[in-house]
Amino acid sequence: MTHIFHPTMLREYDIRGVVGDTLAAADATAIGRSFATLIRRAGGRRVAVGYDGRLSSPMLAEALIEGINAAGVDALNVGLGPTPMLYYAASTEDVDGGIQITGSHNPPDYNGFKMVFQGRPFFGADIQRIGEIAAAGDWESGEGSSQSIDIVDAYVDRLTQDFAGGAFRIGWDAGNGAAGAVIEKLTARLPGEHHLLYTDIDGHFPNHHPDPTVEANLADLRKLVAEKSLDFGVAFDGDGDRIGAIDGEGRVIWGDQLLQIYAAAVLKEHPGATIIADVKASQALFDRVAELGGKPLMWKTGHSLIKAKMKETGSPLAGEMSGHIFFADHYYGYDDAPYAAVRLIEAATRLGKSVTELRGEMPAMVNTPELRFQVDEIRKFAIVDEVLVRLTADGATVDRTDGARVLTGDGWWLLRASNTQDVLVARAEAKDEAALARLMAAIDEQLALSGVERGESVGH
Repeated sequence: MTHIFHPTMLREYDIRGVVGDTLAAADATAIGRSFATLIRRAGGRRVAVGYDGRLSSPMLAEALIEGINAAGVDALNVGLGPTPMLYYAASTEDVDGGIQITGSHNPPDYNGFKMVFQGRPFFGADIQRIGEIAAAGDWESGEGSSQSIDIVDAYVDRLTQDFAGGAFRIGWDAGNGAAGAVIEKLTARLPGEHHLLYTDIDGHFPNHHPDPTVEANLADLRKLVAEKSLDFGVAFDGDGDRIGAIDGEGRVIWGDQLLQIYAAAVLKEHPGATIIADVKASQALFDRVAELGGKPLMWKTGHSLIKAKMKETGSPLAGEMSGHIFFADHYYGYDDAPYAAVRLIEAATRLGKSVTELRGEMPAMVNTPELRFQVDEIRKFAIVDEVLVRLTADGATVDRTDGARVLTGDGWWLLRASNTQDVLVARAEAKDEAALARLMAAIDEQLALSGVERGESVGH
């Protein structure tokens, strides 16, 4: 018996598809059996499984566990919850790996799988290996068992362990995502006053799309903070591994700006530490980390790549523009948005300033959001390579960590190929609008030379 996955499913960082179209129960079973085969061949015997609040998730979880068991590996079902709760189980329970079923912040009919293997991220070639094992039917066989446990309270206990923050008035928007029940329990244990939105876990996402990096999705939280004069507000994506935030004046605090706040607090305890951010992050962040005595390190976008770099460098803190924040300081080094919310309270307390003050002190930069536009999958990496060749010939100042990040007198611009979709990603940041326009013109010129026009920005 063999299994072939739809060619769009096996991504760089996870496995993802449209339920009823590119993703079905048989795929989940094959993923479970292939992953468990790798675990068993590495000497493992038990895998933790969790799932988000999407309508298809319980069905996929059942099929996944069936596959894990068919390879002779036991499954520990931790049930419905955010992705970081599954990471927590994989870090603290007697298991050899973990799989979270989640569609993250994608539309309701999407779903997918995020994996951790013996304490390390599972991505890239690992994910391709799942496809190879299934296509060859190269599976282990056996009869594993399945056990369900409730770890929500233990996870929330861990989120508040050694809490050293003050009492604030905070708005929380769970977006009907998988973190809802966790946020209810978490806020009940924190000091201060807490106002909650959309903690009912509902895979229809009836109120707004669960992606806190899109400003339109923060409208209800902004209204709540304004109406009740709250200190700040936090929001979560569909599977609770990305955080969004606004200050008391309703200004968005983007991922790289949150990282400035966290870095100021973490570097007090770890002077000179390496702080990692992805290539989409503001120059203001890297400058601020250096100013605080830390070592700023620009790295490739992608949660698995960032986690691996943290381990390599011993970094206590890393983050991405997209709101993935990773704490190895007093924590496990994975991206956990409820924990990041707790650390925001602690950082404001430690720095002795309100979140609004901390946001207000940041330099005013003029920048674009992340611009994503569709290109031919076969051409996307080639276009970036062509741009790099031309920039080198022109003597431009280019960082090649992940695509092309070009530094000019006006500021910087970025062009990179997405690892997960048939899109190019662009971003630019400048000191004023005129300079930003010149940077965007430079991007458009390079794209035109490669026969591409920057069209409408597309979603994740």
